[in-house]
Amino acid sequence: MGSFSIWHWLIVLVIVMLVFGTKKLRNIGQDLGGAVKGFKDGMKEAEGGSADSQKIASGNGQTVDAEAREKNKS
Repeated sequence: MGSFSIWHWLIVLVIVMLVFGTKKLRNIGQDLGGAVKGFKDGMKEAEGGSADSQKIASGNGQTVDAEAREKNKS
C-alpha cells in the first residue's frame, strides 16, 4: 500500500501527457536541462578561480578583469 505499481505510474504519465501535451513537456525538459547545465558550469567556474581572477560582465556586454576594474576605481 505504501508504493505505487508500474500501472499507477503509467496512468499518471498518460494523464499528464493529455493535460500538458508532449511538445510542452519536451520544452519543459529542455529548459530544465539547460538550467542544470548552466548551474554546473557556474559551479565549475566558481571553484576554478579566485575573486581577483574571475571575469565580471560590464554593462555594455564586454568582460573586464576584476583587477583592472579595481585599478580603474583608484
